[in-house]
Parts: sequence; structure tokens; C-alpha cells
Amino acid sequence: MKLPVVSSAEVERVLKKAGFRYAPKRGKGNHKAYYKEEHGKKRLVIVPQRKDIPRGTLLSILQQAGLSREEFLQLLKES
Repeated sequence: MKLPVVSSAEVERVLKKAGFRYAPKRGKGNHKAYYKEEHGKKRLVIVPQRKDIPRGTLLSILQQAGLSREEFLQLLKES
């Protein structure tokens, strides 16, 4: 299943729907950080602020977030 080209704002909406919260002190420069605690562990996801996020970067973000492509696409449709 091919991933669409999405903006950082769309990725942030999906992360928020997946239960992530903004971590203002963790992002640097033109990057924003989001975190989520689950099973006693914290997941930290860094999102570059861009109009179009490259597919490789998006795959890395999904891996950091622990989301599958299918989960991401479903949440993207809902947002």
C-alpha cells in the first residue's frame, strides 16, 4: 500500500488522534516533537515542519510512533 505525500500538519493531526501529545521543549529549530506513554514506556516522535514530508521520512515517523501504514492511512481518512 503506497503512502500519500502529506504535510507536517496532517502528520501532526494523525499523531494527536493516535494519542500523542505535543512536547514543546523537545523539538528544535523547524522540528516539533510529540510523545505518548504506553505500557510504562515513552514514545517520542520528531516531525519536521514541511509542506511535503518525503516518503522515507514519513516511514521513519511511523516507525517511531509504532504505527503501521494501514493504521496511519485509517487515521488520516478520519481526520
